[in-house]
Amino acid sequence: MKICETCEKIKKALGLEKCPCCKNLKGADWAIIIGLLVIIAVVIAVFTGGNKFISKSPVLEEKDVQFSVFFRGITITDTKSPFLPNEDTFITIRNVPYTKLKITDVVGDRRKMLLETNKMGNYQPVDDISQPAVYDFVVTVQDKAKITDDGAVVGGNKIKMGIPVILEGKNYKFTGVISNIQYVDGPQQTQEVQPQQQTEQTSNDKK
Repeated sequence: MKICETCEKIKKALGLEKCPCCKNLKGADWAIIIGLLVIIAVVIAVFTGGNKFISKSPVLEEKDVQFSVFFRGITITDTKSPFLPNEDTFITIRNVPYTKLKITDVVGDRRKMLLETNKMGNYQPVDDISQPAVYDFVVTVQDKAKITDDGAVVGGNKIKMGIPVILEGKNYKFTGVISNIQYVDGPQQTQEVQPQQQTEQTSNDKK
């Protein structure tokens, strides 16, 4: 049988032909054992970022990269933002758990609606009072990426705009999409932005 020949080769390669515990194992037994080992290897590879070989493009260099994650219409009844600059958040990329990354910037604002300001058809965005607890967020995180001809690779995954990611903290777990990618040339300054403060800050900047 081909299975038995394969098993014999594996036993010789692993030096198990002299093992007293392995002498009574038949070809079918070895096939089951090999199958279980393959399944275990695949599971370990997935949960440890073993999909790093998905990108076959050669690595040109390594760089610090910041990428923004856009969250649309998430419900928050707390008065404080769940995302805080300089804190860590656990990221999952394409449904593959990766690691904790540092939050470098947070911008949040309440859901908006257009309100007609005059009979000339002019409109102005204002807070949607029918959805007082609904916010849009842009959260920026930083990591070291491998740069290839096909883009940046983080945790074995190519990061591109539109790719779904999950950010998870002690009190939150939200799903968003990557909306921006930038390479970091130097230290970045961060500023905390609370959801309810965004509108006020925008008005002050215009003044």
